[in-house]
Amino acid sequence: MKNNVKRRILAGETVTAAWLELGSPDVAEILVRSGWDVVLIDCEHGVAGLEKGLDLIRAVEAAGGDAILRVPDAQEATLKRALDRGARSLVVPMINSVEQARAVAQACRYAPMGRRGYAAPIVRASGFGEWTTYAREANEEVMIAIQIEHRDALPHVAAFAGIEGIDMGFVGPNDLAASMGHLEALEAPEVLKAIEKVESDARAAGFLLGTIEGARDSAGLRDAGYRLVVGPNDVHLLARAAAAAAKKRDAALGHDRSAERTVA
Repeated sequence: MKNNVKRRILAGETVTAAWLELGSPDVAEILVRSGWDVVLIDCEHGVAGLEKGLDLIRAVEAAGGDAILRVPDAQEATLKRALDRGARSLVVPMINSVEQARAVAQACRYAPMGRRGYAAPIVRASGFGEWTTYAREANEEVMIAIQIEHRDALPHVAAFAGIEGIDMGFVGPNDLAASMGHLEALEAPEVLKAIEKVESDARAAGFLLGTIEGARDSAGLRDAGYRLVVGPNDVHLLARAAAAAAKKRDAALGHDRSAERTVA
């Protein structure tokens, strides 16, 4: 029931994870058994809604892995429900101000640190009461990453670092680029400069960072100071494997499908 992901990160490790977008417990199990011991369940852009996403934690853990949950929004009820149902590490999208970040931190920690609603003896997070000291230990076990993915958030990185209960900033380069007028242009100089500024501000403030793989792979991001790197997602893995198998099939059969057109 302890937060292994948080322990590994605080020990200085760069933890790598795979995205789970399709909302399938079978896919979750396959990812873990294929070497992805941390799976980030996406309830913002993925197929699974919050309740199904929370159930997917069971599939990840049953296969021997650790789950991170990206919640669909930063509403207090969403955060409370996710934590009560056993999510220990949350990624919270679109946090653009210090006020928003403080509200997230408050919602995710029990008093006196925060105002998380109390139901410790009856929730899955405590093993339905088996973890009798859960309420006293939960504030240390929970890990909260807020997404820095809009230009409005850029001036606040140092302030985010000083908020008790916020453990990490998670850089979302695609939405950040879009907010700067560079949709799908992650190599735009303005975008690169903004990300470099986030990194330097975080280093100066001692703020942990996470992000996704892109122009830099896991090793490059680790060397830049990132402590959580989320790489492949199940949609791309399946699509690329299917495309490769189809290409191999066509080569074996002597088919050239490059000129074929799909008739609507």
